[in-house]
Amino acid sequence: MWDVMPTVGQPRRYGDPMDLTPTQPVRSLVRLDDWSASDVEAVFALADAYRAGHGPRTQGSAVMFFPPSSLRTRVTFERGASLMGLQPIVFPDTTLDKPEALADVAHYLDNWADVVVVRHPDLGVVEALDAARALPVVNAMTDQNHPCEVLADLYAFRQLGALPSTRLLFVGADGNIARAWQEASRVLDLDLLQCCPADLATPGARWTDDLDTAIRSADVVLTDGPGAHATALEPFRITAALLDRAPAGVRLAPCPPFVRGRELSADALEHPAFVGHAFKSALLPVQQAVMAFCTGLG
Repeated sequence: MWDVMPTVGQPRRYGDPMDLTPTQPVRSLVRLDDWSASDVEAVFALADAYRAGHGPRTQGSAVMFFPPSSLRTRVTFERGASLMGLQPIVFPDTTLDKPEALADVAHYLDNWADVVVVRHPDLGVVEALDAARALPVVNAMTDQNHPCEVLADLYAFRQLGALPSTRLLFVGADGNIARAWQEASRVLDLDLLQCCPADLATPGARWTDDLDTAIRSADVVLTDGPGAHATALEPFRITAALLDRAPAGVRLAPCPPFVRGRELSADALEHPAFVGHAFKSALLPVQQAVMAFCTGLG
């Protein structure tokens, strides 16, 4: 990327082919394993600023790729970009599924955009855009991981005073949410235990199949949809009765979209442990903070 990076509040300069001044190194968020604990703290500090209404602003654009089914992630990225001065330009994720080399796509977009936000099933697509080192790339979800979702949950838990010594219990199979939590646990040295059948555990995870025992020492219970493993995971459904066995003050944070009677019972959502729908309000300031951090506004 050769355009001059703007200072906060200043427009980016485009279209000068004679200007070959290199910018600061591109920062992307492809997986949390690529970040350090200090990077996460920097994002949380920016999220605090956006939440308080005085986060950094700029002028530019954010190109985004989302499938039609995206709801919370798309709303918060689009709204967040607009509030911080980045015009969101949104395409279907299938726009990236054509023969053109993704490195070429990234370098062309660098002429007009400040950051690319990508929700696509294939992590390789995000990696290929980032490998061009043309402009920052943010992984807004793949089938392999979902770093922004987990960052927002961690930020929300911090607001509740629930980190860093919290005992986290993830109840569910290997998948993008499970892997993103594993990435976060490695970066932040979190106490994370996965509970599911042995053949569905995430490789390398601390694991148990004894839900009754595990929940008795859990401060936070995390869930995800079962995908193709609904039958195998039926004995691992979270219920109000299970939450009653957990320590006082336990919090239940199911990853949406959740289905009552599937990964959790309807009465689990009526239990005082449920963090509530407002818990996900953290997505907005965190998505803004990630874009700010990756574009050098922090």
